[in-house]
Amino acid sequence: MNQNLRNVNRIGPMMDHDKYGVASVNEPPEQNRDHVTSVERGLQVIEILAANPAGLSLSEVAEKAEFTRAQARRFLLTLTATGYATQDGRKFMLSPRLISVARTWLSGAPLWSFAEPFMREVSQAFSESCSAAVLSGEDVVYVARMPGRRIVSVSLHVGTRLPAFCTAMGRVLLSGLSPAEVEAFLARAQIRALSPKTETDRSRLKAIILQAGRDDFAIVDEELELGLRSIAVPIRDRTGGIVAAINVSTQTARHSCAEMERTILPRLKAAAARIEDFFVVQ
Repeated sequence: MNQNLRNVNRIGPMMDHDKYGVASVNEPPEQNRDHVTSVERGLQVIEILAANPAGLSLSEVAEKAEFTRAQARRFLLTLTATGYATQDGRKFMLSPRLISVARTWLSGAPLWSFAEPFMREVSQAFSESCSAAVLSGEDVVYVARMPGRRIVSVSLHVGTRLPAFCTAMGRVLLSGLSPAEVEAFLARAQIRALSPKTETDRSRLKAIILQAGRDDFAIVDEELELGLRSIAVPIRDRTGGIVAAINVSTQTARHSCAEMERTILPRLKAAAARIEDFFVVQ
């Protein structure tokens, strides 16, 4: 066991400040009182899980955090009990609750402030709305939106949640998962018809999502609502992972699917590439 960890619960007056924030004799007394080591450790576990979205076992978390198994277990079970993490067999992973906590921050986060001018250019070029979303459980959550000058019947705003399986941004975001993860998602998701054209066959949905990954875009034609079409592309981080998606929504009377692919898709991909530059300099 790491010597620092054995010493955490028996700090004496000559103890040095260890890597987890244990107070040293050289720190002012008020700083000793203000430093909450357990919070620091809990945040460390959250950061470790965030860096491993596929999940980690208790032993893996303990190793990465340099905790004992007992300490790692307490933090993981606390995060699970409070809804910030989930457990699937031996694996622990972060839950979508963090998205809800961060929703206000996301709407004003530097990334989306940076992205808005590029999204606005796309919106103004076609007089249509341009939005960004991230995946949260079975849904997509809107984190930025540039409304178009033309009216779309669906009322959308930052924080709106829509089913991922039948939206263009949702299918793009799901395409970043492995085929096994896509199949598992569809097995547990609530698949229901929201319009007469909604695809509800799980095997067909899996094929559509995997095709979106190969094409690097997705079009949804009246599956969310009759008269509404949407095209979306991914936003990738520096590792190539899909972290968000942006789309353009329109009414069927204004653009055919072929027209969207021919005219809107190139502008949307160009905007995505400029937004992705933000990740490169982070």
